Amino acid sequence: MKVVLVDDTHINLVLMSRLVDKLKDVNTISFQSAREALTWCNSHPYDLLIVDYMMPDLNGLELIARLEAPPDQRPPVLMVTASVDVDVRHRALENGASDFLIKPIDKVEFLARTRNMLALRSATLSLQHRASWLAEEVAKATAELRAREQETIMLLCRASEYRDPETGAHIQRMAHYSRLIAEQLGQSEEQQQDVLNAAPMHDIGKVGTPDHILLKPGRLNPEEMTVMRQHAGIGYNILKDCQARMLKLAAEIALTHHERYDGQGYPRGLAGEAIPLVGRIVAVADVFDALTSVRPYKQAWSMEDARQHLLDNCSSHFDPRCVEALLQRWDDVQAIRARFRDEHGGAAALTA
Repeated sequence: MKVVLVDDTHINLVLMSRLVDKLKDVNTISFQSAREALTWCNSHPYDLLIVDYMMPDLNGLELIARLEAPPDQRPPVLMVTASVDVDVRHRALENGASDFLIKPIDKVEFLARTRNMLALRSATLSLQHRASWLAEEVAKATAELRAREQETIMLLCRASEYRDPETGAHIQRMAHYSRLIAEQLGQSEEQQQDVLNAAPMHDIGKVGTPDHILLKPGRLNPEEMTVMRQHAGIGYNILKDCQARMLKLAAEIALTHHERYDGQGYPRGLAGEAIPLVGRIVAVADVFDALTSVRPYKQAWSMEDARQHLLDNCSSHFDPRCVEALLQRWDDVQAIRARFRDEHGGAAALTA
């Protein structure tokens, strides 16, 4: 461990240095100039500062007051003083001193106090290292858990892909569009990643839709549309009891991404801010990509036509803020469209 000694009297430095050298695995750095000591301490690691109070260029109180590290984060400070003035001690404590020694120094007391201060420092470092190690382990466990959640999502998406012809590259594009909107709305990186990972589950409820409706090549009649709309509630019921945060978010998306901003959507007819933001985000991303994709009952729209549809339906079908957020990133939208083409399909793992 490293002990810094500061005293304007050379003989005092020699005496303290020889005493400290008796301790195992301890090195000393000595300064007769308090200003030089201050500069060194603010730029180098050390484990204990032993400083005299009365010095000509900068006294001990001023030195410890100018240490850059906050008192609760710096190594212990042992103040050596010939003064018995209580006010001096109080000021020293306020500035971050840990203990005091009264001159003339008693060798036994000096070694005992120094040993105690170094033991305190060693214990503090041990706790910090332990806390750092625990934080790293928690981060690793959290990352592994999130990876397992993502794996679960992709397995469910692959399962739905066997029945729903509208999956594949569609879920990749709409998920990335959703993240783009979340980013433009100022959501945190973690929230953006959650949206990216959970959005592919928006239509998982279609596993409960009969094939003659799900795979019908033409438009659905009113009775069939009623059955089709049940997929929002089915998806929610599949996911709602999951404890994983991402799957809970996916459940919310499944239930709310067909709600309309004007309250004319389904399944609950929510309107405006009553619709969870993630549902409003995915509604824009999902419809936009559906319009620009080939379906059994229609040809793909052009990007410009789909863009105009979003603008024409602001405040009715879509949250205007979400539409604006997507269109403000038009170059990124086109890049996502080019990156995930339909011919590649498949529910490959999502990437940031």
